[in-house]
Formats: sequence, structure tokens, C-alpha cells
Amino acid sequence: MNLKKISLQLLLISLVFVFIISGCSKDGSDPTINIFTINDDIAFGNELQNEIRANPADYSVLDSIQYAESYNHIYRIRDSILQSDVLIYADVFDWRIDIIRNDTILNAFCAPGGYICVYTGIIKFLDDESQFAGVMGHEMAHADRRHSTDQLTKVYGIELLLGIILGNNPSQLAEIAANLAAGVATLAFSRDAEYESDEYSVRYLYTTAYDARGVGGFFQKLDGSPQPPEFLSTHPHPDNRYDKIIEVWESLGGKVGGTFESSYNDFKNSLP
Repeated sequence: MNLKKISLQLLLISLVFVFIISGCSKDGSDPTINIFTINDDIAFGNELQNEIRANPADYSVLDSIQYAESYNHIYRIRDSILQSDVLIYADVFDWRIDIIRNDTILNAFCAPGGYICVYTGIIKFLDDESQFAGVMGHEMAHADRRHSTDQLTKVYGIELLLGIILGNNPSQLAEIAANLAAGVATLAFSRDAEYESDEYSVRYLYTTAYDARGVGGFFQKLDGSPQPPEFLSTHPHPDNRYDKIIEVWESLGGKVGGTFESSYNDFKNSLP
């Protein structure tokens, strides 16, 4: 048998054993049960970022020097969210961001380990900074609550994902990148995961100057769009999500934050 395959199988067996005896983190701060380690999440995010940046034909990533103003805006928004003490891995994941130039795609995603991709289409679609911060908070919650690794494991299997983390299976990594970018149904998170990410987006933003209902404003705008993105067909209806978002916001005290339209217009105007 191939030595590399034997090593992969041994690693898989050891990870399953660790999974069985541990279940979750020792301090109880991470409520998820996940066969992958945090370092595995980070390694996967690194591999995915390398794949996307190596394929400019499909992913026109804006250069961070040429579009420094755009990246300054998006990292400023990210940093505001990371100030929340609700995130479990705020200081563990790098939370790197790539802006992909495509005005026709209303999508953003956050891979395991906190690697974030945002399309110019969704930035230009939204009205204010609280809406965008709400979307970012939602996507960051998928990584922070470790929904991303869980869903990828269900779709692709443990052995394949371990192979990618070890630097194997480049063709499968390309497929995963394409599916994440397209928001295809096979990678759709469960309803519970979507509701939880909505909830934590509200919780993250509630500790900032932003209006914590921002992600709700995004869904209201989507619901009125003549051509909602394909991924929305696999998600809970925007009306239902908005109602639950308001419930969480009210349970926290109902504080009204800022929407920051002016700075968001500056962000949009800095894009190509």
C-alpha cells in the first residue's frame, strides 16, 4: 500500500480516537464537536486562499496595494467586529480578507480558519455599513462556530479533507473553492447553522457602534430583489430570519446603533 495513504489512514484513526475521548474543548468555550483541530481549520483556510489567488481567471482578487483604500475600509469593519468578546477565535484565526472583483455575484463566504472572500457585487448591492458588517459578522460566525468544517466534512468526507490539509487533492480543493464562491446548494449550511450565524452576527455587532440589526437589513433588501442569489433558495426565508434577528436584538436590550452611510459610500467608491 502507498506509504502516503497509510500515513493518512493512521492520522485519520488517531483523529477519530481524539474526537471520541475529548468531544469538545477542555475549557468549554467552544460548544462544537468537531473531528478537526483549530490548526486544521487554519491550514485548510490557507490552502483555499492559495488556490483562489492562483486562479485569477476565475477569481479576480483586487490587489491590496493598488486598492489599499478598499482594503483599509474592509479591515476597519472587520476589526470592529473582532473587538467583540463574543468571538471564540478572535485572536486565533488570522481573519484574512480577499475582495473579488465581480459585480454580478452577491456573495461572501468565510472558510474554516477565518479566511474571508467578499465579492464586489454584494458590497455595491448593500446600502450602509451596518448591513455589510452584519453580513461579515454572519460569515465570520460560520467559521467561529465551526460550521464550515462540519459542513465540508458532511459533503466531502473526513479523508478527503485531511488530504487537502496535508497538501494533497488539489483538484478537489479547486472544486470546493468554486462551490464556495458560487454558494451552491450542496454546501448550504443547515437551517440551525444559518439561524445561529444570524444570531451571533447580532451579538457581535451589539458590542460595536453599528446597528446590530444590520444583517436583518440585508435580508430585507434581498427579499425585495427581483433576482435573489441562488444560494438563498436553500436557506430559511428572509422574513423568518428577520423576525428571529429582531428577537435576538430585543433580547439584548434593543440598542439602536449607527448605519454609517457616508463611510460606506466611500468604501463603495474606492472599488473599481
